[in-house]
Amino acid sequence: MNMYANTVSFILLFTSCIFYQVLLVKSFKYKSTWESLDKRPLPSWYDEAKIGIFIHWGVFSVPSFGSEWFWQFWKGQRKAEYVEFMTKNYPPRFTYQDFGKEFTAEFFNPNEWAELFEKSGAKYVVLTSKHHEGFTLWPSEFSYSWNAKDLGPHRDLVGELADAVRSKTKIHFGLYHSFFEWFNPMYNADEAANFSRNIFPVRKAIPEMKELVNTYKPDVFWSDGAGEVPVEYWQSREFLAWLYNESPVKEIVVVNDRWGKNTSCLHGGFFTCNDRYNPGTLQSHKWENAMTLDKHSWGYRRNAPLNEYLTTHELIKTLAQTVSCGGNLLVNIGPTKEGTIIPIFQERLLDLGTWLSLNGEAIYNTTTWTYQNDTVNSDVWYTSKKNYVYAIVLSWPDRNILSIGAVVDLFSKSPPSSVTLLENNEKLEWNIDDNIVKINLDDKALTKNNWAWVVKFNK
Repeated sequence: MNMYANTVSFILLFTSCIFYQVLLVKSFKYKSTWESLDKRPLPSWYDEAKIGIFIHWGVFSVPSFGSEWFWQFWKGQRKAEYVEFMTKNYPPRFTYQDFGKEFTAEFFNPNEWAELFEKSGAKYVVLTSKHHEGFTLWPSEFSYSWNAKDLGPHRDLVGELADAVRSKTKIHFGLYHSFFEWFNPMYNADEAANFSRNIFPVRKAIPEMKELVNTYKPDVFWSDGAGEVPVEYWQSREFLAWLYNESPVKEIVVVNDRWGKNTSCLHGGFFTCNDRYNPGTLQSHKWENAMTLDKHSWGYRRNAPLNEYLTTHELIKTLAQTVSCGGNLLVNIGPTKEGTIIPIFQERLLDLGTWLSLNGEAIYNTTTWTYQNDTVNSDVWYTSKKNYVYAIVLSWPDRNILSIGAVVDLFSKSPPSSVTLLENNEKLEWNIDDNIVKINLDDKALTKNNWAWVVKFNK
C-alpha cells in the first residue's frame, strides 16, 4: 500500500514539475531590450536551410535602368546618367509616380515562380514587400493609392506568391520590408526635426509591419532601410518584442540585423552586416550572405551586359565559401515589370538546383568543420555532417590528382574507411606524400557536372 502511495505521489510530483515548466515557457516574455531580445534562439530550420532566393521587385522594375535606387539617384542625388536617361526618354513633366501604372505584372504566374524556386534547391524565399520607394506589393491600408492593388497590376502580389509557395512547395516564405521611404513627407519632416519626433514610425512603418506579419505570416522578416537612425526612433525593439511574444509567427520567424543605428552585425537574429557580406572566415554568430546574380544591381536592369552576371561557377563558389564559414546564401534576382524572370536568372537557378541534386548532402543541414578553406589548395572548402567531412573542390586538379593539406592529420592518425566522389559514390584511392593528402580522381569527362565537385570521407 505504501509503495503504491509513493508511486502515485512521485507521478503527481513529476507531472506538476512538467506542467510548471510548460507554464514558465509559455509565460516567458522577451523584453524590448537587446539584452533580452538577443537571447532568443534562432529557429533551427534556418541554419539547416542554407539557401534562399531574394526577389527585388517594384516600381523600379519599370525604368529598369541603373539600379533599384532609380528614384533616389534621379530626383534625390540627381546623378547625371539618371537625369540624362529621363531627359532623353520621357517628357519633361513625367514623375516617378507615372511609372506606377506601367508596373503591370501581366505575365506574373506565382505558380511558375514557386516551381522555379523549388527546382533551384532553395529552402526559403524573401520578397521585397516594400522597398525604399514606398510602393507596397500588397493592398496596405497604410499606403493608399501607392500599392499594387490600387495601381499597376491591381493584384495582391505578396498574397499570390505566398499562397503559391506554400501550396506548391515546402519552401519557407519570407518578406523584406524597408523602414524608411525616400520621399515620404512624414519621414522627411521627422528627419528635418533631427528625429526628435517619430510620426512616421508610429503612423506608418510599425503599423505596416504588423499588418504584413498578421496578414501573410512570414517565416522570415528581413528588415532594411533603418540606416543610421537610432532604434528609439524606429521603435525596433518594441516591434521585435511583439514579434517574438505575440505575433502569429513567434515560434518560427527569423529576423536579420538591420534595425537602426549600431545594430548591423551586433543585434537581431542572423547577421547580414552589409550587402554581399562574405568574410571568408568562420564567424561566431549565424550570418547570411545576401548577394546578387547581377553584379551591380538588386533590381532588373534592361541594359546589363552578359559579363555583369555571375556565372554558374561563380555562384557555386560563393555558396561553398559561405556555407563553409557558417553562413546562409540568399541569391537575389530582379523580375521584370511584366512579372517575368529573365532566362539568365532562370538558367543560373536551375544550374544551382542541378548541382545541389548531386551534391546537396554537402550543403543542407551541415555544420562547419575544423578548417573552412584548405591549407594548401585555396579552391577547396569544407563542410561537415555527423561523421563525415565534405571537401568542395572548385577547380579540377591537374593530372586528376587532388592535393589537400587540412586533412593530413585526420588521414594519417585515423585513416578514413571510405573516400568517395559524392555525385556518383565512386571510391577513390589516396596516399600521403610530403605531408599532403593526394586523392586520385577519375577523368573529369566522366563527372556529372562542370562546376564543382565534392569528395566525401568519414572522420
